[in-house]
Amino acid sequence: MIKKLLSYVEEFKKDTILTPLCVALEVVIETIIPLLMAWIIDNGIGKGNIRYVIIVGGIMLLASLLSLTFGALGGKYGAKASTGFARNLRRGMYYNIQNFSFSNIDKYSTAGLITRLTTDVTNVQNAFAMITRMFVRYPLVLISATAMCFYINAKLSLIFLAAIIFLGIILYFIMTTAHPYFMEVFKKYDDLNNNVQENLTAIRTVKAYVREEHEINKFNRASEVLYKLFIKAEKLIIINTPAMQFTVYSCILLLSWLGAKMIVSDSMTTGELMSLFTYTTNILMSLMMISMAFVMVIMSRSSAERIVEVLNEKSDLTNCENPIYEVKDGSITFNDVHFSYSKNLDNSVLEDINIKINSGETIGIIGGTGSAKSSLVQLISRLYDTTSGSVKVSGIDVRNYDIETLRDEVSMVLQKNVLFSGTIKENLRWGDKNATDEELITACRQAQAEEFIENLPNKYDTYIEQGGTNVSGGQKQRLCIARALLKKPKILILDDSTSAVDTKTDALIRKAFKETIPDTTKIIIAQRISSVEEADKIIVLNDGKIDGFGTHDELLKTNDIYLEVYESQVKGADNNESK
Repeated sequence: MIKKLLSYVEEFKKDTILTPLCVALEVVIETIIPLLMAWIIDNGIGKGNIRYVIIVGGIMLLASLLSLTFGALGGKYGAKASTGFARNLRRGMYYNIQNFSFSNIDKYSTAGLITRLTTDVTNVQNAFAMITRMFVRYPLVLISATAMCFYINAKLSLIFLAAIIFLGIILYFIMTTAHPYFMEVFKKYDDLNNNVQENLTAIRTVKAYVREEHEINKFNRASEVLYKLFIKAEKLIIINTPAMQFTVYSCILLLSWLGAKMIVSDSMTTGELMSLFTYTTNILMSLMMISMAFVMVIMSRSSAERIVEVLNEKSDLTNCENPIYEVKDGSITFNDVHFSYSKNLDNSVLEDINIKINSGETIGIIGGTGSAKSSLVQLISRLYDTTSGSVKVSGIDVRNYDIETLRDEVSMVLQKNVLFSGTIKENLRWGDKNATDEELITACRQAQAEEFIENLPNKYDTYIEQGGTNVSGGQKQRLCIARALLKKPKILILDDSTSAVDTKTDALIRKAFKETIPDTTKIIIAQRISSVEEADKIIVLNDGKIDGFGTHDELLKTNDIYLEVYESQVKGADNNESK
């Protein structure tokens, strides 16, 4: 884990090395200062040698300035190294997430990934800053101050040795006991963030159903669980404070009592006792800071493990050794396809799928909720891989294509339409970042979006709020279709993407497809028979299996499911007209 994290230091290696180096030099100089003070007291003031006091005092002043300089440099390099390290971690995780397949994304909640990119990285950043500075400075201070104490008086220095051993045992107990609680805490953080995100995303629904109180109670329950876990962890962490205070006061009392006796018996000078008190302060402060740093490391260990988990996650979908970079046409073939999200054929979502679609054909897909319509089309652009069997585009297995090339040629309007904050132009250019204004207008005309865009105050420069909340469902769908058309794909898939538009607009969109992109293979998933009845072929899916495949007229004669859907919709329409 540590090796993986350190690989993200990258261009900040120099700063990472200079930080502890400057800190070490600062500590060495600081350690000398109390000894110089003892010399001034014993050899200068005690003997009335003013010249000695001035010379040694000047050296002390110079040492102080050097210590200050190295301390400032250590702070500067440390800040640069820790913030750069955090930036690289976030960038590394975000980049890896972009390469995740849908199955990888399914393993993590959105809120969980956000927590890892924010809170967890901040914890690790703080720990990294402490390790490069505090874990260098204070152990060095501890060692050097203890060494000087032994140099001045070895017997009294045994007090500090006992204190170090005692605190080491306490810290080890805290570290090993608190870690599991912090691991659980960060998991509950994910749940809390998920509650908040879900509530804010669906706030209109919450208000429409007057469920504010329910959401508040749900949030309170999640907060309460997090609170109780933190209390358990903090009860262990807080042991550090009384243990530290007990050690500090015990050391001061023992040193004062035993040191006074030694001065009386002439086995120690006043200057030596004064310098010992200074070194005592350094030693005890070091122990306190080391214990605080240990607490931070305990907390950040859980965060580090969660970050490394994301960094080590490998996409289930990768390019083959020599991928193909050209899709010649839009023909599609399903050969004995079985698919399961769990990769277990006993839980197959799709079974025995065998279909051949010619390039340029329009294919409709009809089926009930949960019949795996979306799962079927997602295999074409390789958002998922088949569990067994193969999907071929232009006669070549999709696994043999370069993923980016394949997805550029298979344009898909997903069931959940997503628009990003920005202008209409910026959203459309997701389909083609180099598209001209004329191409944008043409695509919108084909998607029947031109009319409503022209009626907007700023037309194509109209700002779309996050999630497209300031446009209607039908307008959002048409913009997403226009965006897909700008890719000029060989295969266009509409996954129930005209459900929010009226039947007239739906018909105009299909007519535009037929006239303007005749060579593009078009796959239309729909709930309305009217959306697919003019298709070259229609697939009827039932519980993950093909129940029928043929033209509208053929299916009316041979397929009971299709006939039932057709009659229910036609009769429903007739009843509405009669009213």
